[in-house]
Parts: sequence; C-alpha cells; structure tokens
Amino acid sequence: MTTPTWKNPVVNWIDYRLPIFTFTHHSLVDYPTPRNLNYWWNFGSLAGILLVIMIASGLFLAMNYQPNTDLAFASVERIMRDVNFGWLLRYIHANGASFFFIVVYVHIFRGLYFGSYKAPREILWILGVFILLAMMGTAFLGYVLPWGQLSFWAAKVITNLFTVIPFVGEPIVQWLWGGFSVDNPTLNRFFALHFLMPFVIIGLVFLHLWALHQHKSGNPLGVDIKGPQDTIPFHPYYTAKDMFGLGVLLTLYMFFVFFYPNFFGEPLNYVQANPSSTPASIVPEWYFLPFFAILRSIPDKLGGIIAFGGAFVVLLIMPWLDRSKVRSATFRPIYKYVFWLLVIDMFLLGWVGGQKPEGWPLLLGQIGTAYYFIHFLLLIPWISRKETPLPVPESIASAVLPESGTATQGASQ
Repeated sequence: MTTPTWKNPVVNWIDYRLPIFTFTHHSLVDYPTPRNLNYWWNFGSLAGILLVIMIASGLFLAMNYQPNTDLAFASVERIMRDVNFGWLLRYIHANGASFFFIVVYVHIFRGLYFGSYKAPREILWILGVFILLAMMGTAFLGYVLPWGQLSFWAAKVITNLFTVIPFVGEPIVQWLWGGFSVDNPTLNRFFALHFLMPFVIIGLVFLHLWALHQHKSGNPLGVDIKGPQDTIPFHPYYTAKDMFGLGVLLTLYMFFVFFYPNFFGEPLNYVQANPSSTPASIVPEWYFLPFFAILRSIPDKLGGIIAFGGAFVVLLIMPWLDRSKVRSATFRPIYKYVFWLLVIDMFLLGWVGGQKPEGWPLLLGQIGTAYYFIHFLLLIPWISRKETPLPVPESIASAVLPESGTATQGASQ
C-alpha cells in the first residue's frame, strides 16, 4: 500500500511527523473491502455513528443534570422545560439508546447468520460481545438517573442480585449503594459510572476495529479474500452505501424523536421515585427483556443469575461450538432454519420479559430459555457435524463477476 502525497503543504508537514492523514486514507479510502458486501454490513458503521450521537447528547445533558436524590427528577424536568432545546437533547439521548441496541442486535444476528465469529475472527466476535455487555451496563446506569419510580426500584432490584455471590455479594451491594440502601451516594456512583462507561465502549470499539482490519471484513459468501480481484476500495463504494443506510436510520430515528418520543419509555418513570411505594411490576427497557425473561424463568435466584450469565457465555464460546468449516448460512441448509428459530425464540423471550412471571408467560419463558441453551450447546455442535453444506464458490470474484456463470449460480442457491 503506497503512502499518498498530500498537495496541501501544511497537511504534508503534519502527516510527515504524525501520519494521521495517511492512516485515515488507508483506513477509510483505500481500505480493501470484499466486493460483495450488502446492506447488512451497514450496521457496524451505524452503531459507531449512534455511539458518537449518544456521547455528544449525553455530554450536554450532563451539564444540566444534578446527581442528587432531591434534585435529580426536578433537574430532568428543568432540562425538558427551561433549557434551550433540552427536550430535544433528552429525546435524542433516550431514543438513541433504543436505536443503538436495535442496530447492535441486528449487527450481532448478521454475524451469527454469516459466520462472522469463525476463525480467524474469534477475538473480533468476543470483543463484540463485550461491547454488548458494556452497552447494557451503561444503559442500566443511565436508566436510573432520571430518578423516577422505575429508576429507583430497578436500581434496588438489580443491585440486590449481587447478594447471591458467596462471601463478597453483600460488600459489593453496599459499595454500589454507598451505604445500606439505595440513596444519594448510589445516584452519585451511577452518574459517575454512566459518564465513564461510554469511554470504555470506545476503547472496546477501537480494539474491535483493530481486529476487523487485521483479517478484513467477512462477506455474505463466507469465503476468504483470495486476491485484489476480490476487493474494492472502501471509498466511494461503501461510503455511499453507508450514507444511504444512515439516511434511512436518521429518518426513522427522528420520526420517533419528534412524533413518538416516549414510545420506548415507561409512563411510571415520569413519577418521582418514592421508596415507600413499590410499583405493581418492574419492567426494564425493551432491550433487556429477553435476558430479563431468562433471569426470571429460573425459580431460584442463584440459578437465575447463572442462567443470565450463561446466556452471554454461550455467545462468547460460539466460535468453538460451531465446528463447521463453512461460514455463511447461505450454504448451510439446516443451520439457516435453526438460526431463524433462535430469532423467533428471542422475540418470544422479549414478550415474556414484559409480562408478570406467572401462568403461561412463565411457562413460555422457561421453554424459551431451555431452547436458547439447547440451540447453542446442543443443536449448533450437532448441526456442524451432521450437516452437508452446499458447494461454496472458490472466491468472491468467481461468484459475483458476470463471466463466472456457474459459480454465480452456486452462490445464489
């Protein structure tokens, strides 16, 4: 890869001493990208853009927020009513969290479908799971800050789960609370951690991108890059696709911000926190619901915590559970249908997570939880041994270029 010569003498002078412009050019312009990427590959860059939006809007909100139990709820109302465009900042931030999770969940399921977790991209996949965990922690901490009824009781219920850890559970809870109950020190800790966690996510994203550039992006065919004929420069081909995807995303995003700003929220959180009044039911944000259903499906608290943690562990070890040499589900007839069963199961668990843990919802949650672990721990290893994949093209170019008709036909199967 050649080093570009910059026409602007100032840029050339800086780049010779600190090659930031060359680095950017190689990473965003000349970066060799598989020539067959489709719009499912937009979601990684969209997640990065949403992360920037969340950090920027959160920074301005923090300038007007008061992390004090007596002032927090009122300060949020002041942001909404008195701060110039404060209502817009808050709705961008609140709805941005939901869209961030939507984009990341699509990104993860795309990776599961096209085998993006397979060698040599195991570290890339593991870092992605850690980013999801960091996002969940950040979102939970942020959900507490408005200090509404659900904020307070969610903090109390979730932090109490740490008490199941032998010996150190109680000290951990007391450290999180800053005392012996959820109170002002708790809110201060959560605000500080919520402000810090996005920068942890940035660090994980940097490592994620580093691992991505080491072995290049996967592709819908799941075959390795064989040479220059399999790649095209990232710009302008994929920057154009990313801009189109960003336009669609921002249209939907702003539709909710301006017309349905509270669609993803809970009305009860617009009531100030009252430690003396327990809500009839505590429902987390929608993006927690599938894992919340897994947590509640086990009658024993310790068992529920183990199942909850296990739900992420099976994602972390997915590269070693799936031993098939074929990456893409396009060529895996059994895996393809089992993948969609997992998607249905996650929607089922999401619905169950929003219901009371009794009767049919509880039973469905237990069935959905059982299938979740059966899918990863039993079905995936079994399918990878017994499945007969379809013929895979020799290279990306042989499948997508018009002169290779037979390969193209095989890729479309």
